[in-house]
Amino acid sequence: MALFTSTVYQNEFLARGSTDVNAIVTITCAEAGVAGQTGAGDVGEIIMVDTSASMGRINMDAAKRAAMVAVDTIVDGTWFSIVAGSHQAYLAYPRVSHGAGMVQMNSEHRTKAKQAITLFRADGGTAMGSWLLLARKLFASIPSLVGKHAILLTDGENHNEAPEQLDASIRACIGQFQVDCRGIGVDWQVGEIRKIAQALLGTVDVIPGPAELPQVFHDLIARSMGRGVPDAQLRVWTPQDAQILFVRQVSPEVEDLSRRGTLAAPLTQAYPTGAWGDESRDYHIGIRLPAKAIGTEQLAARVQLAVNTDILTQGLIKARWSADPVLTARISPEVAHYTGQTELASAIQEGLAAKAMGDEPTSTVKLGRAVQLAAETGNTEATDRLRKVVDIVDAVTGTVRLKKNIDKADEMALDTASTRTTRIRG
Repeated sequence: MALFTSTVYQNEFLARGSTDVNAIVTITCAEAGVAGQTGAGDVGEIIMVDTSASMGRINMDAAKRAAMVAVDTIVDGTWFSIVAGSHQAYLAYPRVSHGAGMVQMNSEHRTKAKQAITLFRADGGTAMGSWLLLARKLFASIPSLVGKHAILLTDGENHNEAPEQLDASIRACIGQFQVDCRGIGVDWQVGEIRKIAQALLGTVDVIPGPAELPQVFHDLIARSMGRGVPDAQLRVWTPQDAQILFVRQVSPEVEDLSRRGTLAAPLTQAYPTGAWGDESRDYHIGIRLPAKAIGTEQLAARVQLAVNTDILTQGLIKARWSADPVLTARISPEVAHYTGQTELASAIQEGLAAKAMGDEPTSTVKLGRAVQLAAETGNTEATDRLRKVVDIVDAVTGTVRLKKNIDKADEMALDTASTRTTRIRG
């Protein structure tokens, strides 16, 4: 059985008249087990591969190899499907027209699925909304599934659907399954794919070349197969007079969950976290309380990780009003660190967006601030990626110059990695 623990980092002391409480809650899972084999219920995997004409022979051949590697990595007993996506979605395996759209992995289905993958051909356009809707339908055809995960690979823009069509498809899939999205090459739009991944509790990344595809698919499926806890909620209880300002996952990636809360019980909001393996995640939670008299102590929030009705771990966020300026002036290192990391993600995305609009002054300021924040928070990965887009004159002050000739792949890698955070040093 999975073991969850939680730790709260905060400065609970508030000055006279202060109302806002900030805390970082670290939740760690151990002994999660293998997905679908922990007694929690069945799990499903869907592999969605772009088979549009733009994939061409080289990318298409690499995508076939990668999909076969993914099939080999899926654990026996897991329900699975293979979807070929172009301007329409096509169920490549199993070849059925009605009833259950998924089969349970075994040696026979593994062989037949790989045979079906060899028939992929690069042809047609791109309509990712239709791919998502087919995946939703396939998952729904197996009522016993408690964990649902998909991979989506594309190489281009969503030309064959209006933006509002894709948005509607995404909305229809929220809460139905998780999707990790990957783009190969440089002809796809990071923002377009990011909105799919963020809405469906997944990740987005760029794959510079076809040679890397098989390993990427292996790693994505292996990670999914290691998530023995198929679905969990972060529950935040606050007292009657309190307001939840925000709930953000801040590690391993920044993900704002604030608008996803649903009422789980009186005074308790529940936020989706998806499936868990052996891992740690950090959440930044902001609570606003009415100001209280000096010496007052109050429980500001109770933060729990729950699976169905079972509470698996709990952390308490506290508030104490004090007249001692030494106590109230302290800033929790963890809160400061992740506040900077969240701003770093925004600065990178806003800087690249301004660059794309031709607004070089704004881009320079935003990316300069990103360089400054990356240095302050010790995010060396972000600093290394930023160096490929800007010349760093002074990291301390955030003084930079935009490079004249920027490799599109480097720019996209910076964009997709912008939400990836580092933990506090020491």
